[in-house]
Amino acid sequence: MTMPVGIVVQRSPGVTAWAAWSWKAVAVLPGAGSADWRVLREEGDRVMYHAATPELELHAAETEAYIHGLCAETPSVYAVLRETEDRGRPFDVVLVTASPYEAQDYADSGEEVVEKIPMPASLVDWVRRFAEAHHEEEVFTKRRRDEVDVDKAQDGIGDPRIDQMRDVYRAPRQFRKGRLQ
Repeated sequence: MTMPVGIVVQRSPGVTAWAAWSWKAVAVLPGAGSADWRVLREEGDRVMYHAATPELELHAAETEAYIHGLCAETPSVYAVLRETEDRGRPFDVVLVTASPYEAQDYADSGEEVVEKIPMPASLVDWVRRFAEAHHEEEVFTKRRRDEVDVDKAQDGIGDPRIDQMRDVYRAPRQFRKGRLQ
């Protein structure tokens, strides 16, 4: 299932001398129309933009992640943003997801900015209904070991095509009269 979700990004003055502006995704607009960095509100130096409207896709295979996200203290969606060189569009909205697992994968790369945005109640209900309809509990089955003897000593046996005395990975068995055997 998919739903268009508008991403609201706020620009506020930076708190350090090295960053003139601070950018943060602060809200989502479920069912929003298309936008390209449209100004929503200006309050002094703070400006809120409707940056983009990507599709929030839900997949039946990801219901465990959605349930995990819904059980959080604050259910959230995650916006994945990528910096651009364009001053009018400082970020491209790459993805919006309800899966905390997918968001973590993007955060691990370090190439994108991943913002956690609280879900509105209507979006929480939509994701919950989808997860309940498609979730199948995965039964844990313990893997049985095969009967291989893992304690069996190989006694320095390596590749039979290589002469044992020239094998650099050979474990010497003993030291005899100044020579390794």
